[in-house]
Amino acid sequence: MTPIHTSLGDNARLTLDNITDRAADLVQPTLRLGVTGLSRAGKTVFIASLVHNLLHRGRLPMFEAMRSGRLSTVRLEDQPDDQIPRFDYETHIDRLVDDRIWPDSTRAISELRLTLEYESASRWNRLFSRGRISIDIVDYPGEWLLDLPLLGQDFASFSKETEEQAMAGTRAKLSNDWLTFARSLDYDAPADEKTMKALHERFAAYLTACRADEHSLSTLPPGRFLMPGDLEGSPALTFAPLPGLGSDKPKRGSLAAQMERRYEAYKSVVVRPFFRNHFARLDRQIVLVDTLQALSRGPEAVADLERALTEVLACFRPGRNSFLSSLVRRRIDKVLIAATKADHLHHESHDRLEKLTRRLVDNAAKTIGASGAGIEVMAIASVRATREATVESGEATLPVIVGTPISGEKIGSEIFDGKRKTAIFPGDLPANPEAFFRLLRKGGAAPKELADVNAVRFRPPEINIDAEDGISLPHIRLDRALQFLLGDRLA
Repeated sequence: MTPIHTSLGDNARLTLDNITDRAADLVQPTLRLGVTGLSRAGKTVFIASLVHNLLHRGRLPMFEAMRSGRLSTVRLEDQPDDQIPRFDYETHIDRLVDDRIWPDSTRAISELRLTLEYESASRWNRLFSRGRISIDIVDYPGEWLLDLPLLGQDFASFSKETEEQAMAGTRAKLSNDWLTFARSLDYDAPADEKTMKALHERFAAYLTACRADEHSLSTLPPGRFLMPGDLEGSPALTFAPLPGLGSDKPKRGSLAAQMERRYEAYKSVVVRPFFRNHFARLDRQIVLVDTLQALSRGPEAVADLERALTEVLACFRPGRNSFLSSLVRRRIDKVLIAATKADHLHHESHDRLEKLTRRLVDNAAKTIGASGAGIEVMAIASVRATREATVESGEATLPVIVGTPISGEKIGSEIFDGKRKTAIFPGDLPANPEAFFRLLRKGGAAPKELADVNAVRFRPPEINIDAEDGISLPHIRLDRALQFLLGDRLA
């Protein structure tokens, strides 16, 4: 497990930024909430639903400030960081409600500010003023988070670790083209752009194949290789690890020296600014994970998800902030790990999904020597796309979920048109997490019933825009997530 290393200059900049932020908090209390996820877990949908339910007074019974009537006003305001793109809330809601289409995945960082006005639960505090707090929601790709450990790795270590992972399990086949090409090269030969580009393209293709649905692997740094954005084609993104590279200093002007230089540029141009300008300023964090997808893909995907969670928790190191410690370096004092797509299961399996995810998180926390304090695990659905029902099958009554499959989805020999609803039996998750993980550790296959879990993608639900109580996006446990992440700041 590689820790995050920062320079003295970075630390000085972080201290200055935190002092500035804390001074601003005296005028306008602010909480910066980071939202990220691992491989299509639904970050955009989560933020859109969270904001929509707060603005439109959705059904949030476990969110105490709303349940008690203390939350008086919620409004969108201009975000404080003019250099960061605004989270396009209105477009995402239009796609969800009007078009019933899931929004596009997060490709870059974005931000949105909500301001909440409330009455304090304390009678003493209510004597002086009404409470007000701004929630700055910072949306960023999970791939960027998994890049942070690179700050503590030199190029030789990065190459060795990446090669070891690439030679194990499913990755061995997916990485064959890159590894074969890389091993045919003379690392001491003079660097040329054509060779470096070919090497990078083969390595990036390997990462893309790992992320595909049929494999669903999670640990895929460097993250910008999968979403290069405006840096595509730049030297900082045109490199690759070199299998078999020794620890000796590479020959000047060689392929190895150029790959090392570009790797260090990647850390300087991409990773370090993200850490300093965004990640290090967060107060709370939610990490969305698609546990169902990993479980349905078997032992390797589950082990890779656990490795990714280990990297994630090592980045956060959650813990309580004191006033003085927050001036030096702010700590993320609460982390929520949310297993998404709970609506793809009958409610009888929700607690099982939560227990399985908690088992992964507990193992990750133990690996880095963390206690798990400040970490919570929940099974949620940011937008509930299905409803529950039962069907009679002989003498048995089966629990099913009912929804509208996306156009082109296939169940058996039937292909859906995106308009017709259907009922499916979602399968059962194992009741005993310990026994399940013992089976996986031994290299056993996932239980047969998991093969059908989360296999069908549903369209967003129909929303009655003329309802007397207003538009409300249905969800599962979004209110519990809000209470954990924000509840104490509205007390």
